[in-house]
Amino acid sequence: MVGRKWLVALVVVLGMAVTAPHAMAKQDILFGGASITGVYYQVALQLSNMMNKHAADKYNYIGRPTGGSVFNINAIDRGAFDFAVAQSDRNWQGFNGAADWEGKPVKGLRSVFSMHPETVLLVTRKDTGIKTVMDMKGKRINIGNPGSGQRGNAEDVLRIYGLDFNKDFSAEALQQAEASRALVDQKVDAFFFTVGNPSAAVEEPAQSVELDIVPINSDGIKDFVAKHPYYIMTKIPAGTYKGVDKDVETYAVTATVISNDSVSEEVVYDMVKTVFENLDELKASHAAFRNLNPKEMLQGLSAPLHPGAIKYYKEKGWM
Repeated sequence: MVGRKWLVALVVVLGMAVTAPHAMAKQDILFGGASITGVYYQVALQLSNMMNKHAADKYNYIGRPTGGSVFNINAIDRGAFDFAVAQSDRNWQGFNGAADWEGKPVKGLRSVFSMHPETVLLVTRKDTGIKTVMDMKGKRINIGNPGSGQRGNAEDVLRIYGLDFNKDFSAEALQQAEASRALVDQKVDAFFFTVGNPSAAVEEPAQSVELDIVPINSDGIKDFVAKHPYYIMTKIPAGTYKGVDKDVETYAVTATVISNDSVSEEVVYDMVKTVFENLDELKASHAAFRNLNPKEMLQGLSAPLHPGAIKYYKEKGWM
């Protein structure tokens, strides 16, 4: 009898050991950002932190640094990430099969919501003499790593201004953390960067050297923006960065949270609902998010909305 009782107890314990992990299992959700010094990584990190705080019973969100927009869209396409961040222009190109996806549209690509506007910056040291885009001739310029959205923006700017990075200057293809250090160390004279403001990648070198931000506002740029609805002209207000004491005109894209139509409606709905019901918390998490509002977060979405996002927006009467 004692043996039987022992056997029953052992079966119960073993049963608990087998079933407990299933009862406690959470769904891992991978969220791709970009360079660790950029705001895209903060989007992935802060949204992951929010979900792990408010939906810890269901999900384990993991925000990861990545190579940028092109990398993220390709990762979303192959199911390596559940969510990621991409520039609105790259989002449009991916879904429509243009640029890096020429003839190979990412038809499963879905928009979730927009975040902050992202300005196209050309950052230099004051001692380089670079006051206009054309002054880059003969200099050392970082145009961004291949696969990043900023690389695409840099190439657009160069094309519009009639510059060739193979002939007119020495081009580097550094990730942003490396580029910021290289500017301080005088290994490059300027770098392009597409980012929400303020960005640590500009703030940190501004503590070591005198920086300037070059306007990107030629008639060619303005015509280009007018022809592409996912771009806007904007200004970086004076005082945003140390030593930059006047407004700087440039153009911008919007940061878009993206997913894949294969990600479940429930997963996307839960994330969207959590974000909008705790929006003040998100706005307080980073300076680039301080002006977020629901109306603008539903604009600039250049791939179709995910059904999980649509469900929440309809519940709120926003669609």
